[in-house]
Amino acid sequence: MNSEDAAGQLRSAGLRVTAPRLAVLASLAEGAHLSVETIAQGARARLGSLSLQAVYDNLDVLAAAGLVRRFEPAGHPARFELRVGDNHHHLVCRVCTAVYDVDCVIGARPCLSPSDDHGFVIDEAEVTFWGICADCQARAIADVGGGSGARANADADTAGDAGADAGADGSAPAGTRPRRAVPSVRES
Repeated sequence: MNSEDAAGQLRSAGLRVTAPRLAVLASLAEGAHLSVETIAQGARARLGSLSLQAVYDNLDVLAAAGLVRRFEPAGHPARFELRVGDNHHHLVCRVCTAVYDVDCVIGARPCLSPSDDHGFVIDEAEVTFWGICADCQARAIADVGGGSGARANADADTAGDAGADAGADGSAPAGTRPRRAVPSVRES
């Protein structure tokens, strides 16, 4: 997305065009499912300086205007993306926390029609699939097949959210789900 397109989207949403908003949108255009910290780094590269609070504030405004989508997998920090206004879901790897988009196989907006709405006016639905991505499965096979005898685990030192350190007792960091071990993968 170039800055002219971004400015047009901001105006169409009734928002002022500001350098921080343009920088946040440009940062989001460089990837999908980005964390606030990653967005802030990209925005700062464009502006020179921008507080983390300003990034949060702009993301909140952009999400409320429908220009960005906030996605918050259980036990993980929020991620943001520019793909809005369609019916797509997410796949999240339990090992490396990679996130992938997946289109709904049923159709345009079936998730907004539950069997019983209990009087709610439904305006959003979110489906998250959890599992182990192909790369982590391949690493597990390589670890088992490589003769190391080590069972591939969540490898807390290299996988998962950056900056998430285990507690002194080896427990999961506060506010996160404990990581599951990668299931044994045996070659047939």
